[in-house]
Amino acid sequence: MPVLLLESIVLQTFPYSETSKILRLLTRTHGVRSALARGAMRPKSKYGLLEPFAEGLATFHLREGRELQTLSGFELTRSHQALGRNLVRFGGASLLAELVLRTASEESHPALFDALSAGLAHLEAASDEQVEAVALAECWNLVAHLGFAPSLDECLACGRAIGEDEDVRLDHAAGAVLCAKCAPGGTSSPGRPLPAFARATLGRFLRGVAWPAPERTGAHWALLRRFLLHHVVEGSELRSLEFLESALQERSGTGGPDDA
Repeated sequence: MPVLLLESIVLQTFPYSETSKILRLLTRTHGVRSALARGAMRPKSKYGLLEPFAEGLATFHLREGRELQTLSGFELTRSHQALGRNLVRFGGASLLAELVLRTASEESHPALFDALSAGLAHLEAASDEQVEAVALAECWNLVAHLGFAPSLDECLACGRAIGEDEDVRLDHAAGAVLCAKCAPGGTSSPGRPLPAFARATLGRFLRGVAWPAPERTGAHWALLRRFLLHHVVEGSELRSLEFLESALQERSGTGGPDDA
């Protein structure tokens, strides 16, 4: 039974007994793993802070083929406790973690690990005014690393390269855009309009670039929700997204995010 020291990010925790926890971890080299941390809930636990978003070096007694591994140590490197400073920040981090939990496997995916680690750090460092745009960019960037990014650069129907100043329609089901000639508009055309400036913003978000941020974000959240439900979680519930949308509504003081 090999003992491995793995770079890990805590995605989820829940009690196993009065003193122990089960963790869901994203590791750099062994994908998503579940581990039992015995005694983690004791006041003087050797594990220290084992809460969602914490990063550290986890020591595993790894048994391939078992769903639940045994954790024998966790050396904390970043707690990310500042993600709890406000609900939008926490909701964005929770959505990143849930997307990984819902889609990743036990296969090695170092780039995904790095994207999640950077996303949590960017959310933590963002100002309260910046955090919404950062959350959008990090969510779309994670979607790209998971392999679900929409194709924005050429028309799905005719294959023609789309110019920077062209308005298009985004076909959510196909995960691609249609030029004005192939989808001339109207109720019979598939997808929804995606103006050139909005397509440019989405392209930046997919690369993890939050700036320049859109003045109004409601349409971008609606687009993200529709895309995630269709391609990533196949219509099932995303609790963290609902929490995040509620936090955005509370912050704006309206009945919902602005939709432009």
